Amino acid sequence: MNYTEAVLKHIDKLVGVLRPEDEIKDVLKRKFTKKEFKTFVAFEEGKSLEEIQEIVKDDEERIQKLYKSACKKINQELFKQELVSFD
Repeated sequence: MNYTEAVLKHIDKLVGVLRPEDEIKDVLKRKFTKKEFKTFVAFEEGKSLEEIQEIVKDDEERIQKLYKSACKKINQELFKQELVSFD
């Protein structure tokens, strides 16, 4: 999965340049809950809802909420600051 593309797809306004791929993954793992991270990655990899339900072990409504929550977090200023490289 390309974390850079996934993050860019969900950020409304980005000031600066994103960190390298491995650092973006680390930030996402640190800032998301485990279920949010698994759900976000699964959605971005194009997995079906049934596959995601097996991975996350939750119902469809909860999975949708987790994904929306993850997308909202990505747009929070403090979150974006951690994703951006200031070099």
